Amino acid sequence: MKFNLKYTLALAVSLLTITGCGENWVDTKPNGAATTAFFWKSEEDVKRGLAAIYRQMDNENTWGRNLFWMQDASDDIVPGRVRAESDNIKNFNITGREGGMANGWNDVYWMMNKANQAIEGLPTATVSDALKNRALGEAYFIRAFSHFWIAYLWGHKNQGVPFDGPENPEYGKRIPPQLPSVTDNYAQIIKDLEKAAELLPLFSTYGSADQGRAHKVAAWGYMVKTYAYWAQYDPSKWALIPALADKIKNEGGRALITGKGSARENYQAVFKIENNWSSEYIWSVTSGVQGGSIFPGVTLENKGWGIFNGWGYFQPTEELYQEYEATDPRREVTILKFGDKFTYFGKERAYYSTNSLSGFQNRKYMEPYSYGTNEVASTNTMINQNGDGPSTRLNLPLMRYAEILLFKAEALIQQGKSAEALAPLNEIRARVGLAPLTSATMADLKHERRVELACEWTDRLADLKRWGDFDKINAPLHGRIHTNKTDPASPYEIKVIWPARTFDPAKHIAWPINPDEVSRSNGAYKQTPGW
Repeated sequence: MKFNLKYTLALAVSLLTITGCGENWVDTKPNGAATTAFFWKSEEDVKRGLAAIYRQMDNENTWGRNLFWMQDASDDIVPGRVRAESDNIKNFNITGREGGMANGWNDVYWMMNKANQAIEGLPTATVSDALKNRALGEAYFIRAFSHFWIAYLWGHKNQGVPFDGPENPEYGKRIPPQLPSVTDNYAQIIKDLEKAAELLPLFSTYGSADQGRAHKVAAWGYMVKTYAYWAQYDPSKWALIPALADKIKNEGGRALITGKGSARENYQAVFKIENNWSSEYIWSVTSGVQGGSIFPGVTLENKGWGIFNGWGYFQPTEELYQEYEATDPRREVTILKFGDKFTYFGKERAYYSTNSLSGFQNRKYMEPYSYGTNEVASTNTMINQNGDGPSTRLNLPLMRYAEILLFKAEALIQQGKSAEALAPLNEIRARVGLAPLTSATMADLKHERRVELACEWTDRLADLKRWGDFDKINAPLHGRIHTNKTDPASPYEIKVIWPARTFDPAKHIAWPINPDEVSRSNGAYKQTPGW
């Protein structure tokens, strides 16, 4: 998310480069101009400091694009355009220095550092208890949220990722320690989310000016996901998920979007600007023509058929297309194939692509490009007219209620309570008009999770890793190669577009840390096991 506050933190001049490893990473000592660690006094200070903790949410290095390169290594999508670094990430042929990885690490740690500064400084602020408590809740949430992303991507069972905070006596006097195991990181994340949930209000209490701030249900939601990822190492964590999922529904007021018309319209509504703050919302990158995530433009056709500058990345595979049941409307909401009709800048057209590697495009984030007239980009007020920063008015979902239902179902199945898992699975299927399941297996759960959340920021690769489905990662990937790439009706052949890979769980279960970070730590940090 992004708060469009028109200010510049002059204090940022003295901020060190946040790498997660440098001796001054936690930035607690004043040196020259004041930093955000030392200006927490007035209500205005608090508002400005809180804006800073969200600053990286819409960055290209984070949830604009680059963190998705690691998710691209799944079986659902391919890079879409030839790009050596991205191709190497997908093939696990990397060092950790790749910008798509290293810059994401840096910027997410930057967020964590800002949250630490808030946690350290807020207790001395001269503001109301209500504002102080909410601000602390936001800081604990953002620290946990950023920590979660670093931990699950780079953390290993036998070696965690660096973490430190003001509650530790040596904070500011040492390099933030690398925790012994990723499970230690998860334990800290849960502690922070519990604090956040205690301090934060429900989303329903926010007015329009505060929508996009951390809230109680977002904390509960990331507790659910953290427990699910932790459960691959400690199955007892599954038992903690169903009650949390029920709180999200009953106390948090979260629910699937329904009642919008047809089954397809029910699902399509999730990805419409008018439903940015619907009952399904839990956490997202807040929209904004001059803010927001650029991800919709990143997945749009390269050069946008000469009308708007899409980037053409992250294209679905034939394997994903075939995963859907023939009558599942989620397939057409998620995937554009040759000949499919869609509205583009106010005019209907049939899809074709001279650029797509797979013959498909991610359709979920296309709604902002439907506005305007006569395919003239300048008539569309729902997009940033700068094609080099193609943000839109659409919130980019990072977690929505459907994922909570899926985690609840998975937790119940993993505990041998398959009969109870039918309800959340069938709730998801009913929304899109599919027949109910009569039994619930892990195969059913994997299918529903794949087709419900496809091409979103929920990380299909992480699912395959935690399930041990390495054969799916290794399998060759296919696309539709059309004889005439400018003709929506042209015939096609299904061909291999990505050769079989070699995923080695002993090495590739977690991503490598930038070796330069390891070197700068003077031996304090160790490289990810296997790398």
